Amino acid sequence: MNVLPLSSLLGLLFAVAAFAETVKDREGAVRNDKAAMEKDARWIYNDFRAGFAKAKATGKPLLVVLRCVPCLSCAGIDAQVLQEPELAPLLDRFVCVRLINANAIDLSLFQFDYDLSFSTIFFNGDGTVYGRYGSWTHQRDPMDKTTAGYKAALQGALAIHAGYPANKAALVGKQGGPTPFKTPVEIPTLADRYKLELDWQGKVVQSCVHCHQIGDAFRASYRDKGKPVPPEWIFPFPQPETIGVTLATDRAARVESVVGDSIAGRSGLRTGDEFISLAGQPMVSPADVSWVLHRAPQGGSLPAVVSRAGSPVTLNITLPTGWREKTDISKRVGTWSMRGMALGGLVLEELTDAERAQRGIAKDRVALRAKGVGQFGKHAAAKNAGFQKDDVIAEIDGSFARVTEGELIGRLLKDWKPGERVKTTVLRGDRRIELSLPIQ
Repeated sequence: MNVLPLSSLLGLLFAVAAFAETVKDREGAVRNDKAAMEKDARWIYNDFRAGFAKAKATGKPLLVVLRCVPCLSCAGIDAQVLQEPELAPLLDRFVCVRLINANAIDLSLFQFDYDLSFSTIFFNGDGTVYGRYGSWTHQRDPMDKTTAGYKAALQGALAIHAGYPANKAALVGKQGGPTPFKTPVEIPTLADRYKLELDWQGKVVQSCVHCHQIGDAFRASYRDKGKPVPPEWIFPFPQPETIGVTLATDRAARVESVVGDSIAGRSGLRTGDEFISLAGQPMVSPADVSWVLHRAPQGGSLPAVVSRAGSPVTLNITLPTGWREKTDISKRVGTWSMRGMALGGLVLEELTDAERAQRGIAKDRVALRAKGVGQFGKHAAAKNAGFQKDDVIAEIDGSFARVTEGELIGRLLKDWKPGERVKTTVLRGDRRIELSLPIQ
């Protein structure tokens, strides 16, 4: 039986609760899902290899849904994908697989946003990725049942399949890169706790590798070797808002709005533009845009072709150095473990402009309030070092420059090693207090 230490379990429950509630009977939910789905006529249950074999044999494209059943996030769209009559004719053109755990997935094939509780990857039977789907809109609202965007993704994947293999060159950028581990259970922090197969004879939930644990384990593997955590693991799958564009939720990749003075705005993107391709890749959903950003360099440019008023327009989206650090990671489950590494368990938020004015803090200065202070294990390190709830960080490592929680996490994980302590000044009421932030 795999039993998490109390501190790890409490940390995990805190992280999950911060983003979505879980069902009360987690064990029952998983077992009920199995009972309902393993004999379903459309869905192959928890066996992606069988899905690839059937896709090769039939010539159909393969659709793999990855769903964390105990998590209520995305429950609405999950139910609709399984039940909505309008989607049935499209789904029947795919070989459909439902995975409820990540223990045995091939990490060279399954590269997606691990912080989501519902994701879909579209494949050819030979393993070529056609596209990805994952929605933060649904992640934040478990009652959201809208499937217009999912329908658009299905249609986009079918169009790519119809053009395959003549379009294979355009799909090269969609493929996952090499990984140091074949499966999640080979990563050191997971290897001693999990097996390839679920323990259906015991406590099945405790035997399940959740997708977000993959990101946690990869970050820990770098940290345990004394290496910096790569930026793509600190700021994974940047949402389009990072570059100043919001995409419509009911289309494949249509621009709903653009921030004028932003990367997208300066690159010439306009409201109403529809991405035909980005970095040479055909887009089937906003998750495909995030994939391109995930693999994008720190600096450079991304060629884009958009449909504007029915005509193709070619643009270059210029990415300045440091653009990735502007990604908002505050709502990600994976950020919880990084808070333990970089912040000793602090959960930070910026003061509003009104709060800054009230306390006499300039807009260009750091002002991060501790809205939470961890109490257990590694997440209690800041508390043990003297930090308290509502402390406001006003200086860190000699810098007064304004910074978000995410930017600070990235900086500390890049520049500081476990065991070191960072000189920090906090405001506590009317007092300025000098403390040392422990890096782990």
